[in-house]
Amino acid sequence: MNTELAGKVILITGASGGIGSAIARGFAGEGAALVLHYHRHRANAVALQRELKGVDTIILRGDLTKEREVKRLFARAVKRFGKVDTLVANAGAWESRDVPLHQMSLRQWRQTQDRVLMSAFLSLRQFLRLVARQRRGNAVLIASTAAVFGEAGHADYAAAKSAMAYGLTRSLKNEIARLAPHTKDYCGGRINCVCPGWTVMARTAEKLGDVQTVRKVTATMALPQLARPEDIANAVVFLSSDALARHITGQTLVIAGGMEGRLLWQPDETDPTLA
Repeated sequence: MNTELAGKVILITGASGGIGSAIARGFAGEGAALVLHYHRHRANAVALQRELKGVDTIILRGDLTKEREVKRLFARAVKRFGKVDTLVANAGAWESRDVPLHQMSLRQWRQTQDRVLMSAFLSLRQFLRLVARQRRGNAVLIASTAAVFGEAGHADYAAAKSAMAYGLTRSLKNEIARLAPHTKDYCGGRINCVCPGWTVMARTAEKLGDVQTVRKVTATMALPQLARPEDIANAVVFLSSDALARHITGQTLVIAGGMEGRLLWQPDETDPTLA
């Protein structure tokens, strides 16, 4: 099936991470040109660019919580390629420690909102300004199952990702369609969101190295298996294709093996006689 993504320019934020790099590989396989953004892990971005030898790529650093750096990121991308067809807003941050809200510092709360929601806002705003000039473009936001089901100990992250998955996605589907309107030869501007569940990658390696944790998270899934980054990448590539997903916009797709939520209690934490 032809995605018609060959020659398209894809800007991926957080491309140096596990899911971001898998997304880059997915687009590379379709012949797209890539803007690989990173913040701190330059070595990972360079290694990814080297791996994708033969693909037209540029690696760019930027702190996406700073307006000036986001503007510079897009300006350099346009200077190199002349356009950006798709934004994949993948960059974010997740505190690996479980921190209940009543114990959470104001600093952690603000930092998470900045790294997840502020970075998405600034990236999307700059992209939409470009879409208004191009009269074409689509975006895919990477949120989380925490946005759908919540996640105890990570209320900061769940709140920020929920804003992306619902408030932003469903509002911007109407805005981008006006900036890049449907024509006889063009489906119109689109925006969708992907919510990965537990995915095997470096960031989650410590937690998923515990057998009991794996049992706990997979016990809520119809398909009791952990996602791989490629599972997320495949969905992002599909949603970015105007040929394959031309009539899909404003949607939030959960990729988590049919997850319905997480267990609240372990078997030894409840008393059946009180049920």
